[in-house]
Amino acid sequence: MLLPRALTATVAMAQIIIGVMGPGITATPDQLETAYALGQALAMAGWAVLTGGRSVGVMDAACRGAKAAAGITIGILPSADGADMSAAVDIPIVTGLGDGRNVVNVLSSQVVVACGLGPGTASEIALALKAQKPIILMAMDPGAISLWQGLATGPVAIAANTKVAVDQIHQWLGNNGHKP
Repeated sequence: MLLPRALTATVAMAQIIIGVMGPGITATPDQLETAYALGQALAMAGWAVLTGGRSVGVMDAACRGAKAAAGITIGILPSADGADMSAAVDIPIVTGLGDGRNVVNVLSSQVVVACGLGPGTASEIALALKAQKPIILMAMDPGAISLWQGLATGPVAIAANTKVAVDQIHQWLGNNGHKP
């Protein structure tokens, strides 16, 4: 059976995955609000949202925001059994890797958005810098932003809101969906 031309093009295109990283239980109300709005905006742009998949903090808020906009969510879970998974995760990837899953989070994302900062998020930002992944920093202390910018050898942007973040991702991905 031959697929219609438009459907064939859609099937051939890979889903763009945007990683949203941020603190878990230590996330602030502002970071949670930003992550929720970011998840919505990313889903509305047609991108899948990838997080650490747990039912806390930025991970949960970004997934819930994406689901509110009928988006696709992917959770890279630290456990081998999916314990503490967000109810808003569509595609759970159980790893049994604990914090080692952070490298999977980063390498599976075309762009990494860090919303807030905690020890796990810091490791994800560092891994993204090392892998030359484009990174957007949001809801973060100016001193931390300065540190990451000083270490960067690849694309790093600061976004004051979700519109700026989505516009930057569009600029990086261009029309063909590839990172810079």
